[in-house]
Amino acid sequence: MTETNYEMMRRQGVSRRSFLKFCSLTAASLGAADIAHAMETKPRTPVIWLHGLECTCCTESFIRSYHPLVKDVILSMISLAYDDTLMAAAGEQDHQALEDVMKKFDGNYILAVEGSPCLGDDGVFCIPGGKPFIEKLLHCAKGAKAIIAWGSCASWGCINTAKPNPTHSVPITDVIKDKPIIRVPGCPPIPEVMTGVITYMLTYDRLPPVDGQLRPKMFYGQRIHDKCYRRAHFDAGQFVEKFDDIGAKLGYCLYKVGCKGPITYNSCSAIRWNEAISWPVQSGHPCLACSEADFWDKGSFYAHEPTILPPSWGLGIQATADRVGLAALGVVGAAIAVHVAASAVARAKSKEVNKDMGANL
Repeated sequence: MTETNYEMMRRQGVSRRSFLKFCSLTAASLGAADIAHAMETKPRTPVIWLHGLECTCCTESFIRSYHPLVKDVILSMISLAYDDTLMAAAGEQDHQALEDVMKKFDGNYILAVEGSPCLGDDGVFCIPGGKPFIEKLLHCAKGAKAIIAWGSCASWGCINTAKPNPTHSVPITDVIKDKPIIRVPGCPPIPEVMTGVITYMLTYDRLPPVDGQLRPKMFYGQRIHDKCYRRAHFDAGQFVEKFDDIGAKLGYCLYKVGCKGPITYNSCSAIRWNEAISWPVQSGHPCLACSEADFWDKGSFYAHEPTILPPSWGLGIQATADRVGLAALGVVGAAIAVHVAASAVARAKSKEVNKDMGANL
């Protein structure tokens, strides 16, 4: 496939100015450079998108990305060669299209996987096209140069693997061991995260930098808690105790009603959803940690995370920031210790200055 992304865009009527605007905004969101040059010179790479045991929420999220131009060109830009949910073909035409793409681009296509494979009873719990999904997944993985695990089902297994897991569902990393894999977890992932990751891969022909859990650092490098607009209320010890109390009406921290933001790595609080209009915490609902492994088997969604702020500390709405910081000192880490120490030094210096000023007066 010799056509570049830029040539495709121009062929579809995208102006040079719009193309450069798209590249600059994409580069800013990805923290990458030379997007325009790469898209002008590198040939497009085909993508095969498979669906296993899942609810299709990742696809629903992906096609609603509001990134500039995505509604017009993203499906063409990535050369989506096969997607059994979005494509018009079905039956034998579907099967033949997949085989043709795999043969033509053997070793040069990206495999995007949405949903988890199930191993129970020889995979009979997920049968696309008359064969167990696990067979289709392994067959397509052979010729892929890289694999994307879309969403928490493919990344961690998600609710498909919830105890007692009768289907014996597993994340794709349990069955594919010989290919580079990047996880893009979430239930579903943020659409701009999905388009950002795949744009980076197709532009630079490599995976973006990942963390120890194979997640792209550019989108999963910080906790939701770090950029949450309710963070000031957490630091001040101002919490919603129940969903209809005065704290809820005043927009206090949702930690005590189950928010997992302090232990969740994602971009929800920065990128947000639905054209950056809102996100769950902004709408008054706690973060469920849907992008973290095993979130579905860690007890009630509305029970607070005990490793962050144990209830035995008895910190109420009137607690001060210092009191919260001191209580969390041994759990949250050295950063809070430094903050508390700095606050103490600042207060001591302030007292000395005030004393000196009083003496001078």
